[in-house]
Amino acid sequence: MNIEETLKTLCDLPSVSGGEKNAHEALIKLLSQYSDNVETDGFGNVIGFIGEANKPTLLLDAHIDRVGMIVTFIDENGFLKVGKIGIDNRTLLAQNVTVYGKEPIKGIVSTLPPHVADKNEKAPDIEDIAIDIGMTKEQAEKVISLGDLVVEEGRFSKLVGTRICTPASDDMAGVVSILYALDLLKNEKELPFRIAVQLVAQEEVGCRGAAVSSFNITPDYAIAFDVSFAVSKGVSSEQAGKLGKGPMIGISPTLDREMSDKLKKIAQEKNIPYQIEVMNGKTGTDADNIAVTKSGVKTALLSIPQRYMHTPCEVLDTEDIRNTGELLAAFIKG
Repeated sequence: MNIEETLKTLCDLPSVSGGEKNAHEALIKLLSQYSDNVETDGFGNVIGFIGEANKPTLLLDAHIDRVGMIVTFIDENGFLKVGKIGIDNRTLLAQNVTVYGKEPIKGIVSTLPPHVADKNEKAPDIEDIAIDIGMTKEQAEKVISLGDLVVEEGRFSKLVGTRICTPASDDMAGVVSILYALDLLKNEKELPFRIAVQLVAQEEVGCRGAAVSSFNITPDYAIAFDVSFAVSKGVSSEQAGKLGKGPMIGISPTLDREMSDKLKKIAQEKNIPYQIEVMNGKTGTDADNIAVTKSGVKTALLSIPQRYMHTPCEVLDTEDIRNTGELLAAFIKG
């Protein structure tokens, strides 16, 4: 499996929270390479099973939605007003966007030229953002409806070495980690678990898809995969992981310590680089909802370090995805 190509395929999908069905065809095709039993549910999750039903179930979770915006109003001049879905206002001005109406419509987030702007101007509130699609109000209303979703466009770019700049690696990087592990395991005749994979919707608006799917699956164990903060300008090593230094194994009161320790032990035995991420409560990921499903699920968290989260230029290292997948495969075989 080519990690970089798979990541690009998934990061190009316009799967804003609530619009994950735009990604279903690609995800079903990829997951069906490893599972003969792939389905979608009414919530927008993609679910697949591997192995015998009489074995303990290990749930693997990653979310497929990305941040974006939603159209709330079309003004008298044809400009679109929007609400945000997890997006950072500071990244918006003069950005290219696509509005997914009756057809994809290209637009630009409007901004004042620096010659006429207030020099002390701060990042605008989302209510002050307007998208210019080059249409009159009457033209816009023929192709765009209130509630249509908007994606902030970014370009998948290779940086130095194995580093990548792309939108939506939160959390398509987690999805690719799971797929890579399944690829490593595809020739294994016997596994100690029944594997359940849930690629879930609406994480960015409250980890909702994971709550629905994990309740239906009722796993014995679970590992959630997401991204977390990497050291960058203004983000110290005390607060974050480092790019290229391996997956971040979560330690938290809400996570199962035995599973976290097992992941650490396997990483040490297999010489897989890893980092420790300590949280003092909830993790802010799908792991929180999975752990309290029904009578409780032993849950671990693996995170891929990432810079510039929730922007169109998220930066990560594909070696971290590779090592995350290798750690997962070793855990499953062990």
